[in-house]
Amino acid sequence: MTALHCKPRGASGRSEILRRALHSLAAVLLFLIAAPAVAQDYLGSDRCIACHTEAGEAWEDSHHALAWTEATADNIRANFDGTEFRLGDMHARFSLSPEGKALVSVTERDQVTTEYEVHSVIGVEPLQQYILETEPGRLQSFDVVWDTETGDWFHLYPEQNYAPDDGLHWTGPYKTWNSRCAACHATGFEANYDAQTRRFDSTQVEIGVGCEACHGPGSAHLDWAERFETTQEAPPAAYGFTVDMSQPAQAIEQCASCHSRREPFLEGNPVPGTPYHDTYNLSLLREGAYEADGQILDEVYVYGSFLQSKMYAEGVSCSNCHLPHEAELIAEGNAVCTQCHSPAGNPEFPSLPLQVFDGPEHTHHPEGSDGALCKTCHMTERVYMGNDWRADHSFRIPRPDLAAETGAPDACTTCHEDQSPEWAAEILEEWFPDSRHRGPHYGEVLAHGRRDPVRAAPELRGLSLDDDMAGIVRATAIYLLEQAGDPSDAADLEQLLHDPDPLVRSAAVKLQRVAPAMERAPRIMQSLSDPVRSVRMAAAQSMLDAQIASMPGRYERALRNAFAEWQASMGSRLDYPETHLQMGGMALVMRNMPAASGAFAEVTRLDPQLVDAWVMQVRIAAATGDEGGARRLLEQALEHNPGDMTLQIMRRELTGEALDLLPPPSGD
Repeated sequence: MTALHCKPRGASGRSEILRRALHSLAAVLLFLIAAPAVAQDYLGSDRCIACHTEAGEAWEDSHHALAWTEATADNIRANFDGTEFRLGDMHARFSLSPEGKALVSVTERDQVTTEYEVHSVIGVEPLQQYILETEPGRLQSFDVVWDTETGDWFHLYPEQNYAPDDGLHWTGPYKTWNSRCAACHATGFEANYDAQTRRFDSTQVEIGVGCEACHGPGSAHLDWAERFETTQEAPPAAYGFTVDMSQPAQAIEQCASCHSRREPFLEGNPVPGTPYHDTYNLSLLREGAYEADGQILDEVYVYGSFLQSKMYAEGVSCSNCHLPHEAELIAEGNAVCTQCHSPAGNPEFPSLPLQVFDGPEHTHHPEGSDGALCKTCHMTERVYMGNDWRADHSFRIPRPDLAAETGAPDACTTCHEDQSPEWAAEILEEWFPDSRHRGPHYGEVLAHGRRDPVRAAPELRGLSLDDDMAGIVRATAIYLLEQAGDPSDAADLEQLLHDPDPLVRSAAVKLQRVAPAMERAPRIMQSLSDPVRSVRMAAAQSMLDAQIASMPGRYERALRNAFAEWQASMGSRLDYPETHLQMGGMALVMRNMPAASGAFAEVTRLDPQLVDAWVMQVRIAAATGDEGGARRLLEQALEHNPGDMTLQIMRRELTGEALDLLPPPSGD
C-alpha cells in the first residue's frame, strides 16, 4: 500500500496538491477549446478506391457509405412534393423550392413557423432522417422521419410532443448532430464547438463512413504503395494503417467505437486504432439500458451484448459473420451460423460441438419457418427508432425458467405471446432433458442487486470475483455493490483494482468511493497511472475529495495528469448539459460556489427541464445570502417546470405561499 499522509475528512483547508491540480480548470478548458486540431493524413475514400476498386464497389451502396449524404434528389427517399405531417399542434410541411431544394416548414406548438432547407440526409432504410441547420453551423436531427418501407412520414417519439423551450425538443442539445451523432456518420470529424460563442464550426474529411473511418488515415499506406513498384520493400506494420484488421481484438474495438452505447472522452473521431477504453466509457448492464439478465432493452448498439457472449470469449469477431465493406451478413439465413455450428465444425474454433443444429431435431420447428431460424431463438430482436429491428448479440440460450426471478423476456414467449414462461420452460425441459444450460445465471444475481444491493451483496461479491464471467458482467456487479455503500466491500475487493479487464478495474476504482478518504486514497494511487485512460479518469474522480497533505512526487505527477485527462474530457463536451452538471458537482466539492452556480446555470440554459440544476442554483444563492436571487431563480425554474413538486415545496419554504396543485397545461 502506498504511503500517504491524509487529513481527516472535513479538516480545514484543501490539500495544496489538489488545489494546484484543479484551480486552473477554466483556463485548461479554454486552452483546449482554442487549441488547433492535430493535422490528420486522411486522403478520402475516392483515393482509396482508385486502387481498391472491388472493395470500393462493395462499399459504395452500403449503409456505411450512406450513413450521411448530401441532400440531393438521388439521396432523398422521402416525398417532398407537398406532403404534410401533424402531431397534436405541431405541423410539418415538406416541399421543393423552384431550384429543387428540399424544404421543411415547421409550425411548432407555440404556433411559430420556420422554414428550413434540408442540410443533409441520414441513412437510407428502413427509415431516413433529415438534418436541418437551425443557426449557422448548428445541425439538428429532425424528429419527423420517412418510413422507406411504407412510404409515410412518422414521428420518432409520438408520445413526446415537446415544446420548443424543452431540452428534449428536436432543436435542443440532445439532438445536436454535430456533437451527438456526426462522429459515427463521418470520417475524420471534428465538432469544433466554441463554448464562448456557443457556435459550431465542424469539419470532416468526408461525410459518410468512409474507408479511413475504419482503417485509419491512409497516407502512410499510400506512400508505401507508391514506392513498392520500384523498391519491392516489405509493407510496414498493418500496411501503414493505424488499425490492423487482421487482429480480431483491434477489429472488434474499431467496430465497437460506434456500435456501442458509450460516453466519449474525446471530441469527434479519435484516430482509428486508438484503444477503446482510452476513448470511451462503455455503458454497463444498467437498469433502463439492459434487462437484468443482460438482454437488450434500450438502444445499446451491440458491443455490450457481444461482450457477454461465448462467441466473443472464444475469439469470434464481427467479420466472421459480417462483410465489412458491404456491411451485410456473409450468407443468408442459418448459413451464417452453420459455417461453424454443424457436424463439420470450424477448425478456427475447435471447442465447437460437432452436431446438427440446423435441423428439426434441434430447432423443433418446421423447416423453413421463422421458428427454425437460429436468430429467432438466439438473437431476439427489438424495434428502435420506430421501425428498425435490431438483434441481441449476446447469442443466448432461451431461459424462460428465469423469468420470474429476472423479469426479463424470453425468446419463446416473445413469439408465443399467448403462453407463459412456465409453459415454455416445461417444453424446453421436454426437448432437451440433458441440457447443461439450466443452472444458475448471472442475471439472477444482477436482478437481486437491482432490487436490494445491500441484501444481494454476498452474491454480487461472488460474481465480481468470478473470472469465468464476462468483464462487463463483473463490472456491473461491482457497480451495484457501490450502490450498497458498504466500505467493507471496497476493502474486500481491493484486489480487483489490478484485474486484467479495464471494465473491472474502472468499476473497482469507483467502488472505492464508498471507503473513507484515508483508506481510499492509498488504495487507488496506483490506478492514477493505469495504462488505460478510463481507469485513470475514474481514479482522478475518486480522488477529488481526498484531502492529501503530501505524497511522493511520482504520484503527484500521476494525479495531475489524470485530472488533466478528466478536464480534457469535460472540455470536449461543453455543449452537453450533463457535462456542466458534472462540473457543477466538481466545483461544489471544491467549495467554489461561483463556479458551481455558473455551471448549473449553463445546465438550465441548455435544458430548462433539468430540475436538479435549478434546485442547486437556488440553494447556492440562499446559502450565500442572496435570498432575492434565490426567489428569482425559483420563479424562473417554475416557469419552465410549473408542475414540479420539488420546486413547489422550495417556493413554500422560501415564501410561505401555498402549493399550486393544479396540473400544468397539457402537452397534447
